[in-house]
Amino acid sequence: MSDSDLEPPEGAPPIPPPPAEDRLDEDDRLKPEFVREVMGLVEAGDSEGARELVRPLHPADLADLFELVDSDDRRALAASIADELDADVLAEMNDWVREELVEALEPAAVAEIAGEMETDDAVAMIEDLEEDEQRAVLRALDPDDRAAIEEALSFPEESAGRLMQRDLIAVPEHWTVGHVIDWLRSGEGLADSFWEVFVVDERHHPIGTMPLSRILRTPRRVAVAEIMQREQTLIPVDMDQEEVALRFQKYALISAAVIDQSGRLVGMITVDDIVHIIQEEASEDALLLSGVGEGDINEPVIDSYKSRVTWLIANLGTALVAATIIGMFEATIERMVALAALMPIVAGVGGNAGTQTLAVTVRALATNQLTRSNTMRAITREIRVACLNGATVAVLIGLGVSLFFWNPLLGAVIAAAMMTNIVIAGFAGVMLPVALDRAGADPAVASSVFVTMVTDSMGFLVFLGLASESGLVG
Repeated sequence: MSDSDLEPPEGAPPIPPPPAEDRLDEDDRLKPEFVREVMGLVEAGDSEGARELVRPLHPADLADLFELVDSDDRRALAASIADELDADVLAEMNDWVREELVEALEPAAVAEIAGEMETDDAVAMIEDLEEDEQRAVLRALDPDDRAAIEEALSFPEESAGRLMQRDLIAVPEHWTVGHVIDWLRSGEGLADSFWEVFVVDERHHPIGTMPLSRILRTPRRVAVAEIMQREQTLIPVDMDQEEVALRFQKYALISAAVIDQSGRLVGMITVDDIVHIIQEEASEDALLLSGVGEGDINEPVIDSYKSRVTWLIANLGTALVAATIIGMFEATIERMVALAALMPIVAGVGGNAGTQTLAVTVRALATNQLTRSNTMRAITREIRVACLNGATVAVLIGLGVSLFFWNPLLGAVIAAAMMTNIVIAGFAGVMLPVALDRAGADPAVASSVFVTMVTDSMGFLVFLGLASESGLVG
């Protein structure tokens, strides 16, 4: 093979250079010294030097650069490397960082960037703006882009309508494969990237799909109707993005058609968008279980404070409930100090058991593994697991306390309390999120607070109550 065989064909886009090892660390993140070098040039007013340094970066790495610098320096960096700050970079940028930069741009500049983006990315950028800023940007857009984005903004947040792309490939079923190939090669007004071609009827209803691989391997004379796959997964335009992600995962989809209320094809969703949604939804549930809101390190301090303090106050309320129960047994604790040392163990282990069950249940609800048809089976399973866990821990703590304090009755009391609290924790950990889900609330938001209250309160109540009634305290 000659060197000329390795040359790209004439007119092909240049192959981008691989990431330079002196810019990225082992985790493919920009090295601190590189970030300092860029910001040094920015502060020195050497915009050309800064642009030369960042020009070889991939758009995702350039987006990372804005995340890594201080918030006060981001606008100066954007002004210095404005020529490199294109739609691809903004599409890869953290939501909070992008919103901060977009607010500093003129509406005409935002409109120009939005016009270069895919519809879903443009919507994600514009929907975070204030209402008056949104109107100014929309007025500056081309009529076609404005109509597409306004239509997307009319759909509910986190719905398929907000997520879908308008640019897609659709052909009539009476075409041949040759017609399709010739049309695709013409390149006139076609989507930049796609993996399958949708087949529509005269009402523009999707009736099938054809993967590109099947088109390229089929003779030109064959009719589209003969090779298209008629079974397909259609996404309603108002479907929640989490449900969309579940369908992609369940049916191993690469792309899917989005239809409106009349069944017309209005857009498509591709798997690269779904990857972001899966990551976003998984992170959201994990953070909500911890009561930290969005939990983004680029989130403004005041927003983080507001999202976290609410749940801290709620936790304060649950702690007061537990403290009230302890106060009811003040005389019992005074007569036997060992109870004060042991009761946090009962509450703490019960809390951990409840958190384990809660995490499993919330995940099962989020992934549609737990539905109305198998709720009782899931509850029964978690109670059985709780019984086994409770029995094991109860035996260990009972023996340990009996030997340490030389008091078998105290060991029996704490063993019974531990067993009871772990079973209660298992029941609460599955029932509370299920009840919240049935009520239409997000089970990841409030479940942890209530489960903690139940395990702490019941742990203290059962342990101190058994100690009082068993004759352990004279």
